[in-house]
Amino acid sequence: MSKTVGQGYDAGLAGLAADFGVDIDDDATAEETPDGAADDAQMDTMATPSADEPKQQEALGMVPSPRRPEGEDQPRKPAARPRTAKKKVTLPKAAKKTLAENESWKDARLFPASALKSDRERETRATSVLLAVMAQVPEFGRRLTAAFGAPAGRMETFTEVTLPHGDTPRRPDGVIRVERAGKLWTALVETKTNGSALKSDQVQAYMDIAARRGYEAVITLSNDVALEGSPLVEVKIDGRRKHKVALWHLSWAEVAHQAQMLIRHEGVGNAAHAWLLQELLHYLQHENSGCHGFQNMGPAWVPVRNGIDDETLCQGDPRALEVVESWERLIRQVCLRLGGELGQKVLPVQRTRRGTDPKALRARLADQFCLDGRLQSELRIEGTPGVLAISADLRTGKLCTSIEIPAPEQGYPLSWAKRLVRRLAEAPADLHVETLVEGETAGPRGTLERLRPEPADMLPKEAAAQIVGFRLSLLKSMGSSRGNAESGFIRSVDDAVHRFYTSVAVHLDGATPRRAPSKEGTATG
Repeated sequence: MSKTVGQGYDAGLAGLAADFGVDIDDDATAEETPDGAADDAQMDTMATPSADEPKQQEALGMVPSPRRPEGEDQPRKPAARPRTAKKKVTLPKAAKKTLAENESWKDARLFPASALKSDRERETRATSVLLAVMAQVPEFGRRLTAAFGAPAGRMETFTEVTLPHGDTPRRPDGVIRVERAGKLWTALVETKTNGSALKSDQVQAYMDIAARRGYEAVITLSNDVALEGSPLVEVKIDGRRKHKVALWHLSWAEVAHQAQMLIRHEGVGNAAHAWLLQELLHYLQHENSGCHGFQNMGPAWVPVRNGIDDETLCQGDPRALEVVESWERLIRQVCLRLGGELGQKVLPVQRTRRGTDPKALRARLADQFCLDGRLQSELRIEGTPGVLAISADLRTGKLCTSIEIPAPEQGYPLSWAKRLVRRLAEAPADLHVETLVEGETAGPRGTLERLRPEPADMLPKEAAAQIVGFRLSLLKSMGSSRGNAESGFIRSVDDAVHRFYTSVAVHLDGATPRRAPSKEGTATG
């Protein structure tokens, strides 16, 4: 009984019910009580086990089992399990009308970022803010550490910790410890903000310290996004040590993504936790925090772009590979941002066979990029028919976002065309609609502005031609600079994907039944 009481305090009734096999009825709702009232009521109803309890259990064990009535072939339906209240989930309240006199009045923030001046101050502040919120909001801390192999348990976080390392003690930016069943899981944290790069020797020192002290992991945190199959920093693993240390990387964009998912879509345990996450997200998005995610295409961007313009870029150029890797990082970040806004899974798609070496794939993409001057990727958005494709043509300076939707299995082509035009009633007039015809490279094509009064123009001239789908495309000019400025390439790609989804793809929800895709794509996280 005492174990039950303790577990009830730690995990709440929902966790207690799950551990003892009790189903939670979704229709049941928890009643709100004033602060402290719920705890008092729980203490009153949980009585200490009496000394007569073993005797009562022994007496119950002597009672014979009930016999089945004569003539009854099938056992009776078991009684329904006890109903318990569903764990309450809190989303942030809608913002109320401000009491400020004008826009120059700024809200007081728990984590101010305006006074930060140096990169060291940014790193120290960002690390402390993040680790503090992770420890205070269990749902958030668990989401960030579960992928690193941490157990679910009581979490504590620390900063400014000094650890011995030869003649020069080291001070990692942070330490995360999780206790579960009397065992400790420990990770050292190394943080970078703005454009600061992780240092291999520094991370190597933390790996050695963690191995000697029996810690489980070293976590690096920066604006950069890790590539599949390629660590951000190279470290040597001492195979002679019995205790192995895992090296993980986390991007600030992923931290913001997880915070968005909780406070905007999934909810947390109480209003105070929701407010803490809102303050963290506001801090990460502040222009002075230095935690803005991937924000630079790298030093190879300008020479490669110039090489494409004057047709001097050759296959095998290592600078082309650097640009392809930067493009992959950018696409992964776009997926995180869009997924956090929508509350849905958004994953990059690689149209290749499973088991293909990611490095070999990037080398092939770099060679193709040298030939046609285009960077291309595809995104799979949960709940959206088709795959959203994004292409950056450095020869023309244009960004193209598109999606292919299959033709319905039933009905007439003219009905399909009219239905599609009605569905795109709020889409931009410059949206290009192309009819995909089986066995041909291209079918009829036109802007939505021209097709709205005459949907029949979408149909091919030949009566025998079979329509297999439609391609919707938007074109816009891309930014030229390598950075994250308003006119930069990174911002233009982010804006192009966001505009296409909100103005086009969102209207395709609930699309008609789809044909089987012609080729398979593997979504990768």
